[in-house]
Amino acid sequence: MQKIGKIAENVYWIGANERRQPLFENIYPVPQGYSCNAYVVLDRETVLLDTIDADLGDLFLEKLETVLEGRELDYIIVNHMEPDHCALLARTAKKYPNVQLIGNAKTAAMAGQFFGEDVQRRFRIIKEGDSLCTGDHTFRFYMAPMVHWPEAMVTYEEHDRILYSADAFGTFGTLDGLLFADQTPFDWEAARIYYTNIVGKYGPQVKALLNKAAGLDIAMLCPLHGPIWRQDLGSFIEKYLLWAGYTPEEQGVVVACASIYGHTEAAAEQLAFLLGERGVKNIRLYDLSRTPVSTVLAEIFRYSHVVLASSTYNNGLFTPMEVLLHDLRTHNMQGRTVAVIENGSWAPVSGKLIREGLAAMKNMTVLEPGLSLHSALGDGQDAQLEAMADAIAASMGLCVAAEAPAEAPAPAGERYVCDICGYTYDPAQGDPEHGVAPGTAWADVPADYRCPLCRMPKEKFSKAE
Repeated sequence: MQKIGKIAENVYWIGANERRQPLFENIYPVPQGYSCNAYVVLDRETVLLDTIDADLGDLFLEKLETVLEGRELDYIIVNHMEPDHCALLARTAKKYPNVQLIGNAKTAAMAGQFFGEDVQRRFRIIKEGDSLCTGDHTFRFYMAPMVHWPEAMVTYEEHDRILYSADAFGTFGTLDGLLFADQTPFDWEAARIYYTNIVGKYGPQVKALLNKAAGLDIAMLCPLHGPIWRQDLGSFIEKYLLWAGYTPEEQGVVVACASIYGHTEAAAEQLAFLLGERGVKNIRLYDLSRTPVSTVLAEIFRYSHVVLASSTYNNGLFTPMEVLLHDLRTHNMQGRTVAVIENGSWAPVSGKLIREGLAAMKNMTVLEPGLSLHSALGDGQDAQLEAMADAIAASMGLCVAAEAPAEAPAPAGERYVCDICGYTYDPAQGDPEHGVAPGTAWADVPADYRCPLCRMPKEKFSKAE
């Protein structure tokens, strides 16, 4: 017989752990697995709150039958219609033909989409603040739209003061014999990755739910993923308030690097050492080709500053950086300070594209100037890296050493691009190999200058957009 987890008098956990699936929602790596939680309350009438994923169906139905001990199931409260929580709804309803389904109008409509009209017709439709009394227990319902689907709701049970919080307050990671968050050191990283990737886009909606919860006397949080909270609930709520407001948890720098052959990463790593010398305590450097973007996104939610370093690829962004920018934008990231490093052997455009991506986000401060590499960190560019480190440290309120290195030469005018091969002349870099010193504006470049790649004359160059 499968072990049933008792969480209060006549209240039971009948969830299961998923350790075989490598991805959550078929996109987010979950090396530590995840739990799918469902709960049963035994009273004059019996109540099931949500089901679990289809892969775990036999185990779930066995646990449900065990905890009921031959009794009928009277109600299923459906807080969330996502398949990892509702996949067994039709199967459970078939096993208990007299059960009544409880959900809002959007829940019932979605149930019809997943399972057909027979299931949809069995719903008792509830609205904000409605209640269900089953004897000693009274369940009251509160809508939580877009946390993280439009039909989502939470259920507060007044007798035991339990908030069944659906996807809110969820966490990745399995429950290895321990149901409660206070039984083992809590994995904040797993909680942060879960929040930022699953509900991170919907900060205003999360705040609305927190405002509703603030009016409830909550003794226990029972989410649909991760451990149950019965102590120190305020610590989790405090994190949610920060995350929902896109407020950094602490000062620090995430260096996200999209490097093809290592030259961009070498410059980014040198910058990281310079930041350390300036007193920055939290520095996280990630290779976007190796680290899941879900992890980097969570770290950017955590820290105040970001360095985006990317090679140019096919006259665009190197794909891993393109993916990160897409995820930052679609998860509504805002309120960070960002420095930009670009690389391109003949036509670096990644910096321009990164800035365009950041411009689509709210309250993003871009530190200028950025750093533009031509293949690798060039002679004289150490000073530019020093200046970037100084700017980042200063924006964090850290004092820069009095004897700071000499500033890099200021850019002297616009860039010009060869119409034939795409080589970009950057005044800040010049072309010392062909007699043009750094800081030389295009107008001052000799008339007999030729493109160092294809040897076309100066008149074949056009101003870069």
